[in-house]
Amino acid sequence: MRVRMHNNFIQSRARRVLQKSVLLMMPFVVFFLTACDSKMVYEKNKKMDEATWNSTDIVKFNVAIPDTVTGYNYYINIRNTTDYGFANLFMFVKTVYPDGKISVDTVECYLADIQGRWLGKGQGRIIDNRILFRKSVRFPQAGVYSFEYEQGMRVNQLYGIEDIGIRIEKSE
Repeated sequence: MRVRMHNNFIQSRARRVLQKSVLLMMPFVVFFLTACDSKMVYEKNKKMDEATWNSTDIVKFNVAIPDTVTGYNYYINIRNTTDYGFANLFMFVKTVYPDGKISVDTVECYLADIQGRWLGKGQGRIIDNRILFRKSVRFPQAGVYSFEYEQGMRVNQLYGIEDIGIRIEKSE
């Protein structure tokens, strides 16, 4: 009887130590899994104050592009809430090249289908969208590019936009 109680105590203690070890290791595992994204060159998201994108707010990213030979995929990241009142988002995307030249594109990002179902991924009230803007693009100059986003929805305050971001990765 005494031996069995002692074995149960040891098994219980070993189980608790293992559970604590797993909990302590989990953040490191998540970090290494996300850090091993070998294709990613740059990714950053900027939080919008009070989940509102004002028409005067310009979101800017400075990205170092190392070469002109590699093809890159350029994504626009949008995190919206289910309170967002539109199925799409129009944006003006301004690119300032390392030599100072500028190009501006008008981009329509679809966030919901015609039935009103959100197209991105998410649970609850937050929806994450990664929208391919340019596929296998080759940047004509190596150096630092500036990408500026401005909302173009014809409303001064666009409610329901949590974050706006950019991702540039090497294409395959």
